[in-house]
Amino acid sequence: MMGAMSPESDVVAMRAALTEARSALGSGDVPVGAVVLGPGGAVVGVGHNAREADGDPTAHAEVLALRAAAATLGRWRLDDCTLVVTLEPCLMCAGAIVLARVPRLVFGAWDPKAGASGSQWDVLRDRRVNHRPEVVAGVLEEECGALLRDFFSGQRP
Repeated sequence: MMGAMSPESDVVAMRAALTEARSALGSGDVPVGAVVLGPGGAVVGVGHNAREADGDPTAHAEVLALRAAAATLGRWRLDDCTLVVTLEPCLMCAGAIVLARVPRLVFGAWDPKAGASGSQWDVLRDRRVNHRPEVVAGVLEEECGALLRDFFSGQRP
């Protein structure tokens, strides 16, 4: 199991996820970014939403970051990693977190419409699943939410 993370290291990792989220803006994708921290705390995977860029409905930041981490580490079990993402994971991404055995999730903004990590659903703490990670919510919540609000305000007339 990985060592305990501190609130300060969560903020540093969330800043990296925010940088990654901004990478999605060039393709018109919703600016969500994710980083996976390995057992020593180093970044082993990154991802940002790329559904528009790749024409792939599964190209969410979390899924892409988990894939990258698995490739870096050479294994699908990420049971000593932390996933840090700017927006509360959806149902698909929450399922991927469970299946990858990620022990710790840190997220920024809540997603009251599609969140599956405490708002609409709470897949990650559901007693029926075989793996329930620790969830740390609201890290740099205002900054993460502002990036999304700015993006969507530019999309709507």
